[in-house]
Amino acid sequence: MAENVLRKPEKEIRRPDRGLVERFKVVSSATASATLRGMGIRQTFIQGPVARTPGTKVVGPAITLQFMPQREDIASGEGQETTEKVSALWQVLEYVDPGDVMVVEARGDMRTGCFGEMLLTYFRTRGGVGVVVDGCIRDYPKVRQFDLPLWTVGFTPNYASQQDLFPWAFNVPIACGGVLVMPGDIIIADDDGAVVVPPKMAPKILESTLAREEQEVFERMMLERGGALRKYYPLNEEGMKEFQAWKAGKPKAQ
Repeated sequence: MAENVLRKPEKEIRRPDRGLVERFKVVSSATASATLRGMGIRQTFIQGPVARTPGTKVVGPAITLQFMPQREDIASGEGQETTEKVSALWQVLEYVDPGDVMVVEARGDMRTGCFGEMLLTYFRTRGGVGVVVDGCIRDYPKVRQFDLPLWTVGFTPNYASQQDLFPWAFNVPIACGGVLVMPGDIIIADDDGAVVVPPKMAPKILESTLAREEQEVFERMMLERGGALRKYYPLNEEGMKEFQAWKAGKPKAQ
């Protein structure tokens, strides 16, 4: 069966400029999601996976892995675990670059363990910085000790092809948590969840998100001082004038 599931290497990922990605590290997933929605990009929040390493945040280009339903003539039965070792699950790890975020389409399956301790160990040694999967991983008691941020739907004792799915392709467009994820998309993941930022729109999005973050600093400050909600969130015309004056009086960054 192995020859049926040995995938030819996909094209190398076209990753965005590292400097651009670095600048997104000050942007929260919530602000990115709101900004994208304001620009007409509605489906960017990967629904389902939740933070399993609270207080951590990752920003990096997506490397993708796709699981598909099993079919008996492709990979099933005796020797299946051996067959799995020549599948996309093993191959994708050889394409990981430092700073990459692994994004996995697991179709919401709660029985398939898309990654476990050993493969995640290798992912870390390759420089991977986080994993987002709309399904499960295994070996969580050990994996939770890793310095590796995780966003998953759940956990399972099962290995990848033990149940209903099989690792089929990598470095391809996937649907993770109801969102289209392209290889090389910028992923922002924190305690609120994971959001996808299209690289072609990234400079414009970054400009808008940084402006929004600065405005929120002012709004929060004024609310903490007892300012009127109707004036400061969102800013009405009078509040906006105060914000502009506050912004003009701030020391310029060196």
